[in-house]
Amino acid sequence: MSLNYIWSGFFLVGFLAALAQFLFLGDTEIFKRIIDGTFDSARTGVMDIALPLAGVMTLWLGIMNIGEKAGAIDLLAKLIAPFFSRIFPGVPSNHPATGHMVMNFSANLLGLDNAATPFGLKAMESLQTLNPNKDEPTDAQIMFLVLHTSGLTLIPLAIMAQRSILGAADPSDIFIPCMVATYVATMTGIIAVSIRQRINLFNRVVVGWLGGITAFIVALVWYFTNYLTKPEIETFSKVFSNFVLMAVIGGFIIGALRKKVNVYEAFIEGAKGGIQTSLTVIPYLVGMLVAISVIRNAGLLGFVVQGFGWLFSHLGIDTDFVAALPTALMKPLSGSAAKAMMIDTMQTHGVDSFVGRLACVFQGSADTTFYIVALYFGSVGIRKTRYAISCGLIADFAGVLAAIAISYVFFH
Repeated sequence: MSLNYIWSGFFLVGFLAALAQFLFLGDTEIFKRIIDGTFDSARTGVMDIALPLAGVMTLWLGIMNIGEKAGAIDLLAKLIAPFFSRIFPGVPSNHPATGHMVMNFSANLLGLDNAATPFGLKAMESLQTLNPNKDEPTDAQIMFLVLHTSGLTLIPLAIMAQRSILGAADPSDIFIPCMVATYVATMTGIIAVSIRQRINLFNRVVVGWLGGITAFIVALVWYFTNYLTKPEIETFSKVFSNFVLMAVIGGFIIGALRKKVNVYEAFIEGAKGGIQTSLTVIPYLVGMLVAISVIRNAGLLGFVVQGFGWLFSHLGIDTDFVAALPTALMKPLSGSAAKAMMIDTMQTHGVDSFVGRLACVFQGSADTTFYIVALYFGSVGIRKTRYAISCGLIADFAGVLAAIAISYVFFH
């Protein structure tokens, strides 16, 4: 029911905010802006998201099916099974959902959003086969979704590219702060869900895996900061990410050919589900994007930011970070809107300003919780979200706090 109340609240609160601006501020254009925004968002949901997603889904579900025929997905599942069996206790160790989730997390780590979404939707579909109550998510589906919404990304390539376009002196200087912030968000998400599901995180296997991941991130940061120049970091990020993706495709095809699989037929077989999945999510996407549009065009974010500025100034807290908050507030709602906020902040305050850099770290610290809930749960017909949204927002909040703290250390 939480999504029901949130979705309804977006419309009602947006209407009240618009009515107040009309009555007290004399803004006669407010209702037109909101209605125009709903039409634009509805079009965006179908034309700019669902239809392009159909092409991407068709491609990657076909590639995924080749990987399954080649046995690569099963191999990934076996490698990660000791860890996943602890944090996803409801998923059998040999279930294909494990491999699908690994592919999704790997694509996210490399900042490959176009590949991550098909892998993630396939993982959610696989997890749904284990779901006895199709209307609400299982514990495993919630854990997977919250980990996805925490947005763990090692290489924020898109953000660095945007900073370069806007003329940043050092486009990659947000690399380490983004990595730290998103890692904090992910760990917080794991802890929040584990508390709700009573998962023992002090198990030796879990501690070993999480400790290993932490050590890897620390080592990566140390190596990049001590042995690579800023341009080399950008080049490495770009080349390594896309190389890994091509290696996955090539590895799947080679493995399938070795097993004498008809690779082209396997691709077509898997690709057939791409369009159907995209059509299934259209109502959920349009509904959520339109509701978010009402909040945005009603001007509520501006009022919230002004309120935060007033509150923090009266508490004697430095308010330099407040101007970047629109990006943080929009990120759980809409990735494209948050990106627009980030770009606007850099253009207004300067791409190399503290506020401009902080907006970039906000953009890289977490993912779009409400959008992902609508997309992933909607793709399998889940209507009740249980505690998925609350845990996702807790992870987002931790990412925001970490982004502020690390940005003050690096840039203030």
